[in-house]
Amino acid sequence: MHNGHIHLATSVKLVHLTNTTLFEDNVLDESKLEQVDSLYKEFETPEKANKILKLKHFEKFQDTTEALAAATALTEGKIGKSLKKVLKKFVATEAHEQLAISDAKLGGVIKEKMELSCVHNSAVAELMRCIRGQMESLITGLPAKELSAMSLGLAHSLSRYKLKFSPDKVDTMIVQAICLLDDLDKELNNYVMRCREWYGWHFPELGKVVTDNMAYCKSVRKIGDRTNVAGSDLSDILPEEVEAEVKLAAEISMGTEVSEQDIGNIRHLCDQVIDITEYRTQLYDYLKNRMMAIAPNLTVMVGELVGARLISHAGSLLNLAKHPASTVQILGAEKALFRALKTRKDTPKYGLIYHASLVGQTSAKNKGKISRMLAAKAALAIRYDALGEDTNAEMGVENRAKLEVRLRHLEEKGIRRISGTGKAMAMADKYQHKSEVRVYDPSGDSTIPSTSKKRKFEEVEQAEEPVTPKVKSKKAKKQPVKEEEEEEAAAPEEMPKKKKKKRKVEEEPEEAKTEEEEVAVTESTKKKKKKKKTKDEEDE
Repeated sequence: MHNGHIHLATSVKLVHLTNTTLFEDNVLDESKLEQVDSLYKEFETPEKANKILKLKHFEKFQDTTEALAAATALTEGKIGKSLKKVLKKFVATEAHEQLAISDAKLGGVIKEKMELSCVHNSAVAELMRCIRGQMESLITGLPAKELSAMSLGLAHSLSRYKLKFSPDKVDTMIVQAICLLDDLDKELNNYVMRCREWYGWHFPELGKVVTDNMAYCKSVRKIGDRTNVAGSDLSDILPEEVEAEVKLAAEISMGTEVSEQDIGNIRHLCDQVIDITEYRTQLYDYLKNRMMAIAPNLTVMVGELVGARLISHAGSLLNLAKHPASTVQILGAEKALFRALKTRKDTPKYGLIYHASLVGQTSAKNKGKISRMLAAKAALAIRYDALGEDTNAEMGVENRAKLEVRLRHLEEKGIRRISGTGKAMAMADKYQHKSEVRVYDPSGDSTIPSTSKKRKFEEVEQAEEPVTPKVKSKKAKKQPVKEEEEEEAAAPEEMPKKKKKKRKVEEEPEEAKTEEEEVAVTESTKKKKKKKKTKDEEDE
């Protein structure tokens, strides 16, 4: 709760602020300050401390309020009135000396406003620590009990001041409220499930007819035993059609009989569910009002529940404002993010922001785009709420309107590409998917060569030298090639006749053409078989 200043020159001085006093010391022996490691030995006893330091000026605070103001100014790096008065009266007169100070930030302010040269090093820090240890001996006439009581009182006052006026602590209520709201939802689900299961043994048909949890608990509390349904008036809880259905189901119910004590416990559980539900409604209204007061722009962008969860996850509104938009987008999905990075898969596109209304009303293919744009605008809104001076929600409303327009364009597929000219917007080209799948060609299955290919092959063979063909009886695919070679060797004079035949065949229908080809193939295979037999006989 103190701060100190020392002049390191011909005569070294110390201006020291305690919890309730402000005093100035002269440093008698400057050579001791150079030995930083052994400086504590010079302050082991009050006698040694008085040999190094001597009290020159003492100024007492009038009350705790004045001491609190001085301590608050020092923690914020400002010069208090009492400290400024002492510096002007005793230090400014000796301008040739240097002012050694334990707080570098405060030293900069003193140097700027008072035009005094300041120094801050390890020797100053060690000297301040030694002074705190011998505070009682340096200030005469101040008992130890009073000093400790004043220190404790000032510490409590300073702590209350920080908690009361710190802007970082205002959003603590939002963090606690959203956590309590989530806990209440979990407890309500457990209680309602237990109530339905418990009363379902007695009247199971009621759970199928009445689906609303609040209406179910109120009905159970009013009915009690199912035999009382006929004489109970449920018009203030259920619609007429549902009430008539409940009375009809009670007459033919297949539930078991229960005692009055069981019905009493079930009714008590229903009272708990109703009370918790009403308190949850009040807590939600409180949270909505607090969010509109502290973060109005964020509330407009993502809603009060999602905004409160973002603040709770970050710890405070100021911590959330330090996060970039990419972190805000996946905040709450840290486990999925690190799992995706570890397995080298796609990272998540959204976290807590997925529950925002803008993302919820988007189609599945556009959720990633909208969540990215919403996170960017939400990051701006968070910084405006945390660091801005205004408390209106105009910026949030404008950004939300822009996002809604963008969402409408995406949903209507009205995305326009950027053209070369800035004046006229180019129309988007129609996308046509070109399949790379190759279609199977059945023409390759046929082993019968066409006439055109055959003639070309014969012309090439005539130009080249004759090559003795290798006969392989097992492979039937090379039969057409052998037939062609045999026909070339046997009847070279029949070429013009074949040309005439070709012209006639082209004029005939396709059916006749296929029949002729089949007949030609069968004749050629017969000739080939005979030729093989004659060769085998010659070899034998």
